[in-house]
Amino acid sequence: MEPGVTADIDLRHYTKDDLPEIRSTLLDVHADAYADRMGEDFVQRFPWFVDRWGNKAGFSCVIGYQAGDPVGFSYGAPNDPGNEWWREHVPEPDDASTFAVSELMLRVKWRKQGLSARLHEALISPRPEAHVTLTVDTQRPRLQALYESWAYRKVGEQQPFADSPLYAVMLRPLRSA
Repeated sequence: MEPGVTADIDLRHYTKDDLPEIRSTLLDVHADAYADRMGEDFVQRFPWFVDRWGNKAGFSCVIGYQAGDPVGFSYGAPNDPGNEWWREHVPEPDDASTFAVSELMLRVKWRKQGLSARLHEALISPRPEAHVTLTVDTQRPRLQALYESWAYRKVGEQQPFADSPLYAVMLRPLRSA
């Protein structure tokens, strides 16, 4: 089946225990998605981010497959209570529990077909937290607008690493507190 036909995408859920099994798949999709930027130090550190996030309690990952081949993924983990990094940008909510979406990535030929929304929703829909957060490069306004269409709102900006982009901090209610 040609890219563009997304009905036959198989979404599979994984946890921290599955990281050894899925790690190479995440790295392969990343290599395709960032092929034009692989010379950047920050982009080359992706394996470190996979290990850091993949070993967190509550890590959750959804990988989309078409005919057995991975087309993209999304993953994240709950923030540690009291360590919700977005709280500096908004008033203290009654329930600050937060799931942080760390990555949402598609292979190049699978972009702009609605798969990112499906991966994202499959990742966050079962979550019990009150909020979901993510960051997006401030140099990608169309991507920020896409997240805003998914009910996120920009609450601030941060640059977590000296060599990382400046990110818009995006927050969305996940359930009623």
